[in-house]
Order: sequence, then C-alpha cells, then structure tokens
Amino acid sequence: MPDHAGRTRGALAILVFSLMPDLLSTESRGVSPWAARLAGRYEVLPDTPYRENPSLNLDLYLPRHRARPVPCAIFFHGGGWAAGTKESDVLWVAPYLELGWAVANVEYRLAGVSPAPAAVEDGRCALRWVSRHAREHGMDADRIVVTGLSAGGHLALMTGMLPVSAGFDEQCLGEGPEREPVPKIAAIVNWFGVTDVADLLGGRDVRRYAMDWVGSVPNRGARAQAVSPLHYVRAGLPPVLTIHGDADDIVPYSQALRLHQALDQAGVPNQLLTIAGGRHGLLGEQAVRGPAAIRAFLREHGLLEPARAAR
Repeated sequence: MPDHAGRTRGALAILVFSLMPDLLSTESRGVSPWAARLAGRYEVLPDTPYRENPSLNLDLYLPRHRARPVPCAIFFHGGGWAAGTKESDVLWVAPYLELGWAVANVEYRLAGVSPAPAAVEDGRCALRWVSRHAREHGMDADRIVVTGLSAGGHLALMTGMLPVSAGFDEQCLGEGPEREPVPKIAAIVNWFGVTDVADLLGGRDVRRYAMDWVGSVPNRGARAQAVSPLHYVRAGLPPVLTIHGDADDIVPYSQALRLHQALDQAGVPNQLLTIAGGRHGLLGEQAVRGPAAIRAFLREHGLLEPARAAR
C-alpha cells in the first residue's frame, strides 16, 4: 500500500516551494503567511456533485477575480485505488493554485466498494462535468489539465488518454441523439502513476493493491489491460509529463520508462522527469523539482497566461 505519510511530506515540500516567493516577500514585510493570501484569492465550492448514481462529489477551487476564463486542473488522489480521500492529497494542487488556475479535486469509488473499472468511469464523468460547467464557473474548457499521483496518476492518464470507443463514458454522456462532444484535454501531468496494471498482477512486479483493485474475475487479464494507459497509446494524444523516482518500490519506475518510450514511438509530445533515488511519494526535497518542471511543461505547450493571474 502506498506510503501516505511520505506523500504528505512530499506535498508539504511542494507547497513551500511553490509559494516560496510569497513566503519571502511577506516575511520581509511582517505580514501573515501564505494561507491568508490564498484564502483571499480563492473561493471553494466543497462537495459539488458530479455524479448522481453513484453519488460522488468534487471540490472546486476558483480564483475570486477572473477577468477571463482560467485553465482548470482536474486532480485525482492516490491510495492504491483502495484508500485515500480527495482531502488527503490536496496540497499537491499547490502549483496550480499558485498559477491562478481553477482546480477540481475529485472523489472516486475505491476498490472496497467497486473494483476496476469503476474509478476509471468516475474520472471520465468528472472530466465531462468540468467541461460541461466550465463557462458557468469561469473556466476555460480548452485548457483542462488532468493530474494525480500514484493511483491518481494512473486515473489522470486514463482520463486523458481513453477514446470514447473504449466504453467507459456511457454512464456520463448527455441525453439526446447527438449527446455532447468529447471534452478537450490540453495536457496530462502524471506523478508516479501506474501505466500497466496487467504487469502488476504477476511475476517480478506483482503488487497486492493491483490484484485487489482488478478483483478475482475470469477475464482478469483482459480487464487489467482495459484499464492500463499503455494500452491506449496512439498518435494525437495530449502532451504528457511524468514525474517518477527511480527507486520507487510501490509503482515500479519501469512503468514510467515504458510509457515514455511508447509515447515517443507514437510521436506524442512527452517528458519523463526522473528523480534519482526517489522513492514512492518523493519525500522532502525529492519533490521540489516537480513544480518547476510542471510550469516549464505548461509554458512549452501554451497553457500559461501571458501574465500570471496569481497576484
């Protein structure tokens, strides 16, 4: 099972790194810390329903002063598809808050309630909800980024890479003969996520959490392949940034490497940031390279405002 304490320490390091310029400037003026500043900049719409059956919510973080539609990051928490909550990893969204983006922090069904592919279906429904309600909340439907860590990184990849033909969207499509268009994904940011679920069901890299999520079913191998991002690599996918430690003992680093190689072969713009000696959760200073890499990646693909909206 993933190391929740390690992920929390990594999230705190990311939060401090992301807000360092403001920490330094406020300290020099004797002003209260970053929390008050963020509270003044953002409104939170907690437990906003995005599915009715089953009942699932997301937390929406919206900049209070939006002169124009802002990009939105859709975030999925970690926990081996079996644990965690949308609140447990919330500090990992700090890089997007610092950029003045909106953030949708998603709750999804866990293995103890619904095994695979339930969480994948939830991710697609969350994406469609954000796209459908973007204008209402001052978000830019053409600049949606999906992101997450560990199991959430896997869900971000699946949410951003799945074709509608895979069949995971059926429960969240609109009504009517034409229904709604496929939402646009501008980019995917994957923190040490699983890319090949089938590879974790046996052999050298077997992992109990993957076996529990897929479940004991006759078509186990086919189900695992159907929920594996590597199965959906093809030309035309949105750009992908993967951040992964090469000493990860929970999600093997080889999973990140194989995804990177497959995306390269398909001609998909992508980057792999390898954290030397990084274990699962990227403890402390191992995590601080992430926010800078994310900003550079978003800038490279035209997803940052000409001037940051965070001031």
